[in-house]
Amino acid sequence: MSSKKKDQPCGADNRKKRKMKDDQAKSQENALFRYFKKPAPSDGLVENNDTEHVVLGDDGVDENINEYQREEAGVEPEDVNAVNEEDDVNKNEHQKSDNLRESCGFFDIYDPGNWENIKKGWNEWRDFMVVQGPSKRLPLDHNFPKDSLKRHFSHLHYTREMGDGTKQDRRWLVYSKSLNKIFCFCCKLFNHSDNSQLASTGFSDWRNVMRRLKEHESSREHILCMKQWAELDLRLQKNQIIDKYAQYELNKEKIHWRQVLLRIIIVVKTLAKQNLAFRGSNEKIGKEGCGNFLSFIEMIADFNPVMIEHLRRYKEGVSRNHYLSNRIQNELIALLANEIKGMIVKKIQSAKYFSVILDCTPDISHHEQMTVIIRCVDVSTTSTRIEEYFLTFLKVDDTYGERLFLKFQAVLAAFDLKIDDVRGQGYENGSNMKGKHKGVQKRFLDINPRAFYTPCSCHSLNLALCDMATISPKAISFFGIIQCTYNFFSCSVKRWKIFEDHVDGLTLKALSHTRWESHVESVKAIRFQAPKIMNALVYIAENSDDPKEQSEAECLAISETHGIGSFEFLVSLVIWYNLLSVVNIVSKSLQSEDMNIDVAISQLKGLKSKAGD
Repeated sequence: MSSKKKDQPCGADNRKKRKMKDDQAKSQENALFRYFKKPAPSDGLVENNDTEHVVLGDDGVDENINEYQREEAGVEPEDVNAVNEEDDVNKNEHQKSDNLRESCGFFDIYDPGNWENIKKGWNEWRDFMVVQGPSKRLPLDHNFPKDSLKRHFSHLHYTREMGDGTKQDRRWLVYSKSLNKIFCFCCKLFNHSDNSQLASTGFSDWRNVMRRLKEHESSREHILCMKQWAELDLRLQKNQIIDKYAQYELNKEKIHWRQVLLRIIIVVKTLAKQNLAFRGSNEKIGKEGCGNFLSFIEMIADFNPVMIEHLRRYKEGVSRNHYLSNRIQNELIALLANEIKGMIVKKIQSAKYFSVILDCTPDISHHEQMTVIIRCVDVSTTSTRIEEYFLTFLKVDDTYGERLFLKFQAVLAAFDLKIDDVRGQGYENGSNMKGKHKGVQKRFLDINPRAFYTPCSCHSLNLALCDMATISPKAISFFGIIQCTYNFFSCSVKRWKIFEDHVDGLTLKALSHTRWESHVESVKAIRFQAPKIMNALVYIAENSDDPKEQSEAECLAISETHGIGSFEFLVSLVIWYNLLSVVNIVSKSLQSEDMNIDVAISQLKGLKSKAGD
């Protein structure tokens, strides 16, 4: 009778197995730092005899992974700007690491009983645990807690005896020291639908543990999870996941579109800053009359690879989205405007107290618009200074004081500015603004008595000059001759050519109907060129074929009452030029942002004494 001899592994096979285990253990050294930076000694890895606590680093993903992604995304290492762009895209990866950091906290990361504390970032945590592998087993002499039947977990359960007598390591079996239960490592990570205790809450029936382990390791769900565990472990060791190439293509597209939008925003900001028109008569790039915006984009595409590729996709129909339409332009303008307004409002709120300046004027479409300007002390810089900020335009349909005040009150509420913080108000001299009974300033003072009202000094000076000139017949006649001289030459191209031939210096300018101090420019052109202008008038009077033209030229040149060569006109010319020159200087000074009321009063007194002299 022959007995069947069991096959026993030889010593060479045993040494080979031990070598494979040693190599595998060595390959897992510092595997944690593939995902996390090494923490500082003061707050980094904390170890003791019982558990291992890990505190994640501040930066999340390892630098080597970023470099690998850069290479796969097709970004040259020398291109610093491109690398910076991709770093911005990889913020999503850093965000994942932040979520993982928040999930792990300070518990034992290898204890499956603590994995229920993970609220978010489960996929990242699963990848991390697959790389790390199951937890280290407790020493053989460890005393496991006993239940009511004096039973406990044993190291014998870590091995499985096969039918041929060989023993197999249950690598998937992990023990939770915190719960005194056992779990299936792969089923806990990959099979959330399995309601078995080994995959969910843990198993602690030590009386039936052997039977339960045999049933579990032969189940279909366990075999599928073991397969997923092995495949994911292999992919992560090679840094190649299933959607690796798809993810890199997505990152590449993100970088491309971020760079495209960056250039479009720069063009929008430049055109808006320079107050240039965006669109033309045609909205197709490359066509005549496409406007400044599309022309600038086309100019950038002459040398920039990003815009070259963007326009190629657009023209060939590869991409339907081009972000060059008028709607995108208006949206970007609105976004930039809101951002600037937000910065201005923050500066005003940090200063707390401020003054308001309102002015109404009709626009080109003949609608009344009210300009809202805020004046405050800018404390956001190292050296504080007075600043004036334009806040918004308001379309005004009713210019009565009550309606204007309600409009302005709504603006302050919209920008989260308190009307009680207003300490000054300044308007023009219109009755609807400065009226002491129903004007805007009176309604303002009824709510906030500390809002000191100051009329516009420059506007007041302008009104004083206007009244002074309109009540003097001599002044009316003087400025009438200046305006007639300008009209005579400017109404005919032929006469203007004669003027240019005789006068090679300053050109004639029309009188302004709103700013009297600017009359100095009209007076200045005749003050220093009167003889040359007279010669041009005489030339026209002597050589013109039109009797009316001859008469007008002769009257302007040599008339004793209406000519620029008369003694009275020449004396008035010198006096008005000297007076308006001083007035213009004071008027410009009164309009400066850093003007104080005491300085304004001092300058007006000096102007009064100068005019008296």
